[in-house]
Amino acid sequence: MSDGRRPSTQDARLEGVFGGPLDDLHERAVRPGASPALVRALELRVFLALAEAQVVRVRDRVHAAMAPDAELDSLSSDALRFDSEWLEAALAARSGYRTALDKLLAAMPPPAVRPLAAPAAVRPTVTSSNLPPAPARAGGGVAVRRG
Repeated sequence: MSDGRRPSTQDARLEGVFGGPLDDLHERAVRPGASPALVRALELRVFLALAEAQVVRVRDRVHAAMAPDAELDSLSSDALRFDSEWLEAALAARSGYRTALDKLLAAMPPPAVRPLAAPAAVRPTVTSSNLPPAPARAGGGVAVRRG
């Protein structure tokens, strides 16, 4: 399984936010004019999936080493210390990718979530004929408001 198709804990969320199955989202992301939010979210998803796979790999290795039927001669405090450090790094990476994904989705909502524009008949039309006249300025120049 390639890293792009490795499952992650955020897959269902991404499918809900972007409105389609993950395979369709990957196809949409490579098309011209793809949503930048979708492209970046799928990039972060790949990193998240890899970090989660590392967490699972280390967890399973520690469980196997600590299993009741494991050989006591194969138990190593140095190996467990190393696994603890690796697990800490993998969990930190996972947390970082989830936070980055949360921030991305909050900052760049997909087009399907954006509010619809009001119909043309409801929106006021602004033309130069319905704008108020510019205030006259002493000296005949155009008034410029500075704020």
